[in-house]
Amino acid sequence: MDASDLCAIFQAQVGYATPRIDVRAAVFQDGKLLLVQERSDGGWTLPGGWADVGDTPSQSAEREVWEEAGFRVKARRLIGVYDANRHGSLALFHAYKLLFLCDLLSGEARPSEETIHAVFFAQDEIPQTLSVERTKPQQIVDAFAVYLDDHQGTFFD
Repeated sequence: MDASDLCAIFQAQVGYATPRIDVRAAVFQDGKLLLVQERSDGGWTLPGGWADVGDTPSQSAEREVWEEAGFRVKARRLIGVYDANRHGSLALFHAYKLLFLCDLLSGEARPSEETIHAVFFAQDEIPQTLSVERTKPQQIVDAFAVYLDDHQGTFFD
């Protein structure tokens, strides 16, 4: 990236530099985890995206599931808080990822502007082609651990 472009990006920021918040939702149906396939890279990911200003993190996660997969959900508990930059590179900005366990309320799978497919997978069926900047394999493991054990603590790093 050109140095002048980089400087312009950072000069446009107002206030103290803080991490961005990426929210993800773990939604289960009959023991299977919902993943969406991204249009941008063809990889599979937990539904989610950047939290919107004015929404709580859980509201942002719930909205993302509706927008990306066609399901209404209710966040039940926090599965984990992850430092996204410790598990990959986000080039310019620092980000935290919040992963919520969500209860499925209604809806049916449908694609969106951002996604090609929305599919529920058993733990041994998880696709190998993850959209790894969005969802890491360990986050899927953590989602199943919390789903299968209500006493499992919150994961964080």
